[in-house]
Amino acid sequence: MSQQLQSRRLRQPIVVVLGHVDHGKTTLLDKIRGTAVVKKEPGEMTQEVGASFVPTSVIEKIAEPLKKTFPIKLEIPGLLFIDTPGHELFSNLRRRGGSVADIAILVVDIVEGFQKQTYESLEILRSRKVPFLVAANKIDRIPGWKAVDTYSFLESIKGQRKDVQTQLDNYIYRLVGQLAELGFNADRFDRIRDFTKTVAIVPVSAKTGEGIAELLALLAGLTQNYMKTKLRFAEGPAKGVILEVKELQGLGYTIDVIIYDGILKKNDTIVIGGLNGPIITKVRSILVPKPLQDIKVVKTDLTQIDEVYAAAGVKIYAPELENALAGSPLFAAENEQQVEEYKRIIQEEIASIKYYNANIAGIVVKADSLGSLEAIVEGLKQKNIPIRLADIGPITKKDITEAELTLQEAKEYGIIAAFRVKPLQGIEIPNKIKLIYSEIIYQLIDDIEKYITEVRESEKRRTLDSLILPGKFRLIPGYVFRRSDPVIVGVEVLGGIIRPKFPVMKKDGRRVGEILQIQDNKKSVDRATKGMEVAVSIKGNIMVGRQIDEGEILYTDVPKEDLELLLTKYKDIITDDMKEVIKEIINIKRINDPTYALGLKV
Repeated sequence: MSQQLQSRRLRQPIVVVLGHVDHGKTTLLDKIRGTAVVKKEPGEMTQEVGASFVPTSVIEKIAEPLKKTFPIKLEIPGLLFIDTPGHELFSNLRRRGGSVADIAILVVDIVEGFQKQTYESLEILRSRKVPFLVAANKIDRIPGWKAVDTYSFLESIKGQRKDVQTQLDNYIYRLVGQLAELGFNADRFDRIRDFTKTVAIVPVSAKTGEGIAELLALLAGLTQNYMKTKLRFAEGPAKGVILEVKELQGLGYTIDVIIYDGILKKNDTIVIGGLNGPIITKVRSILVPKPLQDIKVVKTDLTQIDEVYAAAGVKIYAPELENALAGSPLFAAENEQQVEEYKRIIQEEIASIKYYNANIAGIVVKADSLGSLEAIVEGLKQKNIPIRLADIGPITKKDITEAELTLQEAKEYGIIAAFRVKPLQGIEIPNKIKLIYSEIIYQLIDDIEKYITEVRESEKRRTLDSLILPGKFRLIPGYVFRRSDPVIVGVEVLGGIIRPKFPVMKKDGRRVGEILQIQDNKKSVDRATKGMEVAVSIKGNIMVGRQIDEGEILYTDVPKEDLELLLTKYKDIITDDMKEVIKEIINIKRINDPTYALGLKV
């Protein structure tokens, strides 16, 4: 290929599909792939591993009705769609400082609007700096929508009733608002003048195919127009990323790779990340599925090729791949100097994601790939959850030891969070350590957060149950049911809280006894708060009319340590009336102990 032609040639952009569960990601991908198979010419579609290639000729056929709206001559060879939608695989499409993906489709159910994973998808796209457009899916669910036999949304909308068009616009404006809240300008694609400043929303139906034409035309047009430099074809050793590591019967370990730059040839020396450090090996086979005639045919029959140009999805067979890391970079090296350079780059990259700090009382995180570990660590940092150890591979004895050490310092962080990894054979995790397992990144983070909250609440309840809290109450005149030990009187709670076993003191700080029981309407209760009038029994060497009198105000006798805990750790439970009682108790206690609650802020 001549140097001049090479410099003008563009590679196909890599497209990834993200969005909330059940919003139609897989259905949309299937529709795009199925449409491409139907519209292709014989021998036109190259076969990929982990990805699907949609050639330009297919895009042009599907987008034929849009020629007047989008008069664009396509220079890219087509679009390469990553087959598996969602966060989990996208996290492995990593590249230092960003992503291998050139553009993303954020699928949103137009009727449901933004959901939890929609926001999470946007966060990951923002952090990886990946441009995106929104596929507002399931327009066929809009009440009154009549499906039209076309791939074009603009053709279909013409045939819809006025009220249906208005309802569609209302749904679109809601999406525009939800994106605006997150700092993105957005609008329906046909109302946008500057695509560099506005996110395009394309109404589609993955079920009927309406809107697929505009979606493909926009993906092709936007990437070609605004990413020419990034898409410039590079002739040279391949650069890629490992999507998955798989064991194939009769072949051994293989890696599914997305090549995003350069050319990979059989017998090339490649450098990749491994569980125990960089792996240097030689490509024995480059495998792709046999040509696909029908979308229903599964891509299992593989055939060998001698070389592959970016961008492409291939399976590589080479020795020593059993410890290869998904999410790791792949570099083809031409000489020993390059091998050493790539080894250094990979070591640095892995070291920047793996983590260990014995001084931190934090959780232990184990994941199956570099990409998923990176995404989990990022997610945990956003939630301010401390990490003691983050690593790749199965759960080991060391992980259990680290979790046990954390447990001694902070019970809520005694966790091993496992993403698609299990303990090594023969290793049992003790009951005191919480194992949280998930195959969905954000579910794992949610479960971790939930468990930490539960443990904290439980510990808080246990501590609060043992604390003597500030309380103030008045003996109601005329409601003395028993005068001597135990005294039984009717009281009105003036502030704070009173409970059985709380010691009681007078205004001068003298302790007079301990609350035995509290009854409200002849039923025992475990507490009474401001405004309640209850019967209270007080045990102690006291008698009404001698040590205490009707109408007298009494307080709970709060130890210094309990008040300190309350004011430092549990301030959120202090009510305004309790705050006033605390101030009064401090003044009473300081009569005998000037250091009581010194330095504490109420």
